[in-house]
Amino acid sequence: MTTTRFFSTLTEQSKPSKSFAIDIFSPLRQWLNQIEFSDRQFAEKICHLIPASCPFERDVSAFGYTYHIPALCKINPVFEEVVNLRFRALTYLSELPC
Repeated sequence: MTTTRFFSTLTEQSKPSKSFAIDIFSPLRQWLNQIEFSDRQFAEKICHLIPASCPFERDVSAFGYTYHIPALCKINPVFEEVVNLRFRALTYLSELPC
């Protein structure tokens, strides 16, 4: 069995079936996607609260070795919606007249 085939078999087994999957974050995703920007201060606050890059990625040096801790933001179930919210806030601010 080749490595690629082995890993594809593992990923196929780990995916939940669509018929039994319950998305408990769906209401939160919908709420984040429905937020509209009509106030400059609100858009600026969103841009300040949501970082542009994942703040958890680190390189830790201990005992002469360097360990890389990968970004854990991708594990967040609403990561895409939060990044999209920040992007929409930045777009709103860029379209405002100076």
